[in-house]
Amino acid sequence: MLNHRSPYRIAVILPCYNEAAAIGQVVRDFQANLPGAALYVYDNNSSDRTIEIARQSGAIVRREHRQGKGNVVRRMFADVEADIYVLADGDGTYDAAGAAGMITKLIEEELDMVVGSRLATFTGDAFRRGHRLGNDLLTRCLGLFFGRSFTDILSGYRVFSRRYVKSFPALSTGFEIETELSVHALELRMPTAEVTTPYKERVAGSTSKLNTYRDGWRILFTIIMLFKEERPLAFFSVIAGLLLSTSMVLAYPVLVTYLKTGLVPRFPTAILSTGLMILASLSLTSGFILNSITHGRREMKRLFYLSLPACRACPGSPAESASDQ
Repeated sequence: MLNHRSPYRIAVILPCYNEAAAIGQVVRDFQANLPGAALYVYDNNSSDRTIEIARQSGAIVRREHRQGKGNVVRRMFADVEADIYVLADGDGTYDAAGAAGMITKLIEEELDMVVGSRLATFTGDAFRRGHRLGNDLLTRCLGLFFGRSFTDILSGYRVFSRRYVKSFPALSTGFEIETELSVHALELRMPTAEVTTPYKERVAGSTSKLNTYRDGWRILFTIIMLFKEERPLAFFSVIAGLLLSTSMVLAYPVLVTYLKTGLVPRFPTAILSTGLMILASLSLTSGFILNSITHGRREMKRLFYLSLPACRACPGSPAESASDQ
């Protein structure tokens, strides 16, 4: 059980944009469930009383002027110093009571990320049908591209170790940040886990900033781009296969005619087929080259990740004391 004497520095980080209706209660809930934790509210150009209410509730308030959740998360990860980070939203939809259990799981199992999965327990219209369908499709897509995945890749309720946070590049700008968080853990093969957490409806007067179709396409595009960056050989092999297949389909009737008559009557088709075959070869070659570069880059990311201490090695932790004896 976590308490104010915990040897771990715990930071609760809450990105907010116009969450005056909920942020006060969210801060108080986390203060009650994680006594001793530092609570940070990062405001993203709110036009309501979010900043004022967060300060009155006892949170440390900072601002990020570049619009978008990804920009806010990047700033939070860069600025906040802690051993364990609890990321949640300021809209009151996540259950603060589950944070202590997620932190305990992270510490006891020596994990780098624990994801709060919302799919099993949610109330009312908290998970609209369109959002649930989109989440399922994007989760399957991520699993198809990367071979493994989480059940809820778009969850914004997560607990991280310091080594995860300080090794995370945070390149996204908007709601696609959750996808990037998942892929980072998968590609570095970090120890992770998921736990079921309640997902509640927004409080009265609070509105969602998520656009189902626009943000869904942005997340899908992010998955494809991450697939290209992290698995270039597979990505360019798919392109090469499509070009090769098209080339062979076009070349077949030309080849049959040539074998029968010794003539090439459809010369433009033969040129197009040859060009597509060359492009297929170039695509496959690009995949091999970029795969070597990605391998080296992944090694460097892994080495930097390993240079940071794990939670069990936090100053003053019971695990460290035992190892010193």
